[in-house]
Amino acid sequence: MGEAGADLLHVDVMDGHFVPNLTIGPMIVRAANEASSVPLDVHLMIRNAELYLEDYIRAGADILTVHAEAVTHLHGAIQKIKSLGARASVALNPGTSIEAVDCVLEDLDMVLIMTVNPGFGGQSFIESCLPKIEQLRERAVSRGLELDIEVDGGIKVDNVHRVASAGANVIVSGSGIFKSADWAKTIWEMRERAVRARTRPQA
Repeated sequence: MGEAGADLLHVDVMDGHFVPNLTIGPMIVRAANEASSVPLDVHLMIRNAELYLEDYIRAGADILTVHAEAVTHLHGAIQKIKSLGARASVALNPGTSIEAVDCVLEDLDMVLIMTVNPGFGGQSFIESCLPKIEQLRERAVSRGLELDIEVDGGIKVDNVHRVASAGANVIVSGSGIFKSADWAKTIWEMRERAVRARTRPQA
């Protein structure tokens, strides 16, 4: 395991258009890659993301996520990510149905379910996203797919078990970790609660 026990470093990239905030670009991703011992999970919250895929993969992205709502040719973007050697992921905003990725599910390594509206940290978890996680996991299982389901938004120690039980196996937490007194302890506790929730026998 890597920094403070994290398995991945999730990097949010925002363009000030698809989401209100403006954040880091390939240069900072490259610096993070050089400083980190864990894989980089780069989340592109940007319009026309297909124009910049190569830049971010060259900068060190191991997993590259584009938004279904922000890419014109989703299948093409997924294939380009994979051809460049990264794992391909698609993000869905809270108001976007899983039907948006249904026709490309077999091509994906991961789907990121946003449980807040993207663009700002520290938001509250949107409860109505839980059924979407369950439906996506059921669909993946029914097709025999080894699909990672990532969840990002309002995840903390006290609710991580709920998203894990619903079918998520990759958890992103920002303020839930950084606002805690001991990052490593918080990550360890979140992992333990998630693992217990996913292995608990169903009634």
